Amino acid sequence: MQMKHLVVFAIVGMVVLLGFNIINGNQREKNREAITASSQAEVADTQAAVSENNGSDTSSANDSHTSDIVSQPLGQQPKAILDDATSKIDQAQQADAARLEQMTSAQ
Repeated sequence: MQMKHLVVFAIVGMVVLLGFNIINGNQREKNREAITASSQAEVADTQAAVSENNGSDTSSANDSHTSDIVSQPLGQQPKAILDDATSKIDQAQQADAARLEQMTSAQ
């Protein structure tokens, strides 16, 4: 095989791999957008259920809590982020428990 054939073959191979990566990256980006949209809808449903159960608006509380995290010193931010995640998990568990209770009462 001559060198020019080998170089052409290598260039064609790189172009094919580049095209594959571009197509695959676009599909992954679409999947990420779909997953993000569905998870945001689930979060909104969970927050609505929690606020319905608690009789309060949680969106303003979450916005103020996020600004509280940013205003804290850098050394305290990881703990604040973990505390925020823990509180959101607790809210989700409360919403699940409320849904389970509604389902059992409906039966």
